[in-house]
Amino acid sequence: MALRSEPTARQMRLAVELRRLRDAAGLPAREAAALLGVSSAQISQIETGLTGVSEKRLRRLAANYSCSDDELIDALAAMATDRTRGWWEEYREHLPTPFLDLAELEHHSTYRHSTYRRDVEFLFVPGLLQTPEYARAAFSSRIPELPEEELELRVRHRMQRKAILVRPDPAPYEAVIHEAALHIRLSDRANARAQLFRVLELSEADHVTVRVIPFDLDGFGGAWSPVMLAGGAVPKLDTAVRDAPHGTGFIDSEAQLSVFRTLFRRVEAVSLDPTRTRDFIHRVAKEL
Repeated sequence: MALRSEPTARQMRLAVELRRLRDAAGLPAREAAALLGVSSAQISQIETGLTGVSEKRLRRLAANYSCSDDELIDALAAMATDRTRGWWEEYREHLPTPFLDLAELEHHSTYRHSTYRRDVEFLFVPGLLQTPEYARAAFSSRIPELPEEELELRVRHRMQRKAILVRPDPAPYEAVIHEAALHIRLSDRANARAQLFRVLELSEADHVTVRVIPFDLDGFGGAWSPVMLAGGAVPKLDTAVRDAPHGTGFIDSEAQLSVFRTLFRRVEAVSLDPTRTRDFIHRVAKEL
């Protein structure tokens, strides 16, 4: 089997989880390889995402590691056997890999009601709630400037990501947005107003919850950089995504995930409830 030149974030997550199971069992790679009847190099390739693993071998590894979490094993087996080539594949070689990884992550994290998607944003409307005009203005502000062709590809990709909000039987989506994002005009007044009404429209769906953190909130110290939380098939497979100047980071360690879950609970607790949020956004839109 040919080695992968660039494993996807999902493939890497499977590899990382298998390494964690082996570490928890206290087995060196050579012993795991002997139990499976393969070379140590093959175990290394599996644990770095350079090659896949069959469901049969994955379950044998889990048994050898004395893993008794059947739900986790089933979820990992589903990841190992998934051969989905989603719409995002058309952008391969055209957009940075994290764009594709994010779309794939969202696809799998919103496929059933046991999972979820959550956003916390402070300066921008979350991508899943953006209009094409707003997204275009956001990407246009990038330094250095993007070529027109890539800019349009990014806008189209972002609009296609929004399909997870209108798919049949969608999973819950929650967004907490700071008031600052509602006032910042990325382009003109008309587009800013249209963006706010688009948020209101989407917030009417039963599975979509939008909350706003107002400026006049006392004691709010949660002004961090934005974060996205995506639910896995089991909580151990949850993922946090953060954008930073050097690129997009996918976070999967339990300690860090706990921090971001706590962050979301805190900002959710101090934000306006959905009804007051809609009234608030209506007011801001009328004042534009």
